[in-house]
Amino acid sequence: MDVPPPRTGPLVGLKILELGHYIAGPFCTRVLADLGAEVIKLEPPGGDPIRGWGASVDGNSVWFSIHGRNKLSVELDLKRDRDVALKLAARADVLVENLRAGGLEKLRLGPEELHAVNPRLVIARISGYGQNGPYRDKPAFGAIGEAMGGIRHLTAHPAGSSDLPPPRCGISISDDLAGMYAAIGLLSALWQRDAAGTGHGRVVDVNLVDSVFSLMEGMLPEYALDGRIRQPVGAAIATASPTNTYPCADGKWLCIAGNSDLIFGRLMQAIGRPELAREPRFLTNFDRCTHRAELDAAIAEWTRTVPAKQAEEVLDAADVPCSRLFDIADCAADPHFRARKSVQEVDDPLIGRTLHPGPAIRFDGDPPEAVIGWTGPAVGAHNDYVRRTLLGMAT
Repeated sequence: MDVPPPRTGPLVGLKILELGHYIAGPFCTRVLADLGAEVIKLEPPGGDPIRGWGASVDGNSVWFSIHGRNKLSVELDLKRDRDVALKLAARADVLVENLRAGGLEKLRLGPEELHAVNPRLVIARISGYGQNGPYRDKPAFGAIGEAMGGIRHLTAHPAGSSDLPPPRCGISISDDLAGMYAAIGLLSALWQRDAAGTGHGRVVDVNLVDSVFSLMEGMLPEYALDGRIRQPVGAAIATASPTNTYPCADGKWLCIAGNSDLIFGRLMQAIGRPELAREPRFLTNFDRCTHRAELDAAIAEWTRTVPAKQAEEVLDAADVPCSRLFDIADCAADPHFRARKSVQEVDDPLIGRTLHPGPAIRFDGDPPEAVIGWTGPAVGAHNDYVRRTLLGMAT
């Protein structure tokens, strides 16, 4: 019987049942498991479909090493073993699911059935469009959340610069955002249940589209004001200048954020153009935004003569916010990532020695290396432990 090691962190004692697949639900529970919560992941026969994504070692997904870390895996057919799911829900504080809207009800595991066995249960539901509304029953994945939520319009190429389609940001950002919002929502519901003393669980409704839409800054009131619609500006920021990404001599790119007047002055001094900081057309951020193209050209004229790392060192010395565009190899080797334990070397019994991202949330006195108690387990690795030890079942 596979018995998990002791947990650490502020959420030790919190019991979570995950009916999640792919990214959003499992991302939510991974964050909570890293903080010490007990997460029992119910996987369908054969396992979460994401076990088939990405690179693998002997058939074991390296992605799942992260997505399933610190979780207990139980292989369960919810259509046949509904009673086991209800037993687990009865002892849980939280249930997290990211089925299609109404999916729990189809399994006869809707909020009414769940609260009948556990009135204190907080149910976090993550879906494409939410549990109500005219689009409720439409299918969705992360890309759809990006498209309708507004971010894919903004990551497009500036008008007239390319015929290519608007690119995605490179990760499933709407799934991750929804997972984080679900974590915030369920912790809020737990606070209300316990600290405020209501004693009752609630249903938390989070969706991919709203999660992305919530990031649209001041665009909605701007539109209400005079009908303006923010348009793609590439690597620049429409409301601040100079902030852009500039080509360097070695073919790499350098992101520079010289937004404030003081930083702008230091930037111009560092690139050998101090006179530009005194030019009337560049004196304020508004002026610089108006003449962005001219200013960006002057900065790029300098960066094209210097390798990216050297340019970064020059601007670091001038106290100008900047960074090379890191790829994953840069992240893995960077001394700051390593010192912060943001990159950690771990042993995974299924795929061998590997690297994991450390937790984004830190607490005084909690060594980050203790957060990764174990890597993503094999499908059903904890069947016996959960059934016998946690539920007291014979098999």
